[in-house]
Amino acid sequence: MKTPFGKAATGQRSRTGSRLASVPVTMMKKKAAHKKHRSRPLSRPRRNIVGCRIRHGWKDGDEPLTQWKGTVLDQVPVNPSLYLIKYDGFDCVYGLELHRDERVSSLEVFPNRVASSRISDTHLTEIMIGKAVEHIFETEEGSKNEWRGMVLAQAPVMKTWFYITYEKDPVLYMYQLLDDYKDGDLRILPDSSDSSPAEREPGEVIDSLVGKQVEYAKDDGSKRTGMVIHQVPSHQRMVYLYN
Repeated sequence: MKTPFGKAATGQRSRTGSRLASVPVTMMKKKAAHKKHRSRPLSRPRRNIVGCRIRHGWKDGDEPLTQWKGTVLDQVPVNPSLYLIKYDGFDCVYGLELHRDERVSSLEVFPNRVASSRISDTHLTEIMIGKAVEHIFETEEGSKNEWRGMVLAQAPVMKTWFYITYEKDPVLYMYQLLDDYKDGDLRILPDSSDSSPAEREPGEVIDSLVGKQVEYAKDDGSKRTGMVIHQVPSHQRMVYLYN
């Protein structure tokens, strides 16, 4: 199955090992390109839908119409038309201009916001964020794969979930990592220079890249550009891109 929306950083990898293709909100470490962009005039304020459940249709070109349901996690300050969404049944976060994208149809916003859940272990949460980890996934065949990654932040709205990205797949994922840790499927790696490549070097000053256009290289050597929509506080050289 192919996912049609813009991802927030890391190719989609589910617990069964399936991958999804989409336009990513990629996580890379790149220098800002020196470009100026004229801002669009804002339309009249819309209802705040962050924290709401949504449902809509999606049709891309000649592909059949599909229906999607999910939770709106955030509205991006540097591009207020862009929302970050966790869709039901998918592990990665998607970026989508819900009110502008012509491929979106029949958008329905449910009236009640998602109820906030309490974190069961605040101490472990504080320890985990910003740390390199090994995350174990089980395939459909029953074998286990280890994925090395980094816990970036506690997710908004769905407070028992965490943003995480992986070395082999630099996209933004969401998992309930406290449960995985207690089940033995997540291991926090000891701090070392090798496990924290995005750490700021002593004396290094990193300017804010949020709202800037950047250029980055893909694994195949091709180059793409995107807008930085977030800079990870604990790892300033790591950003979320929307392209």
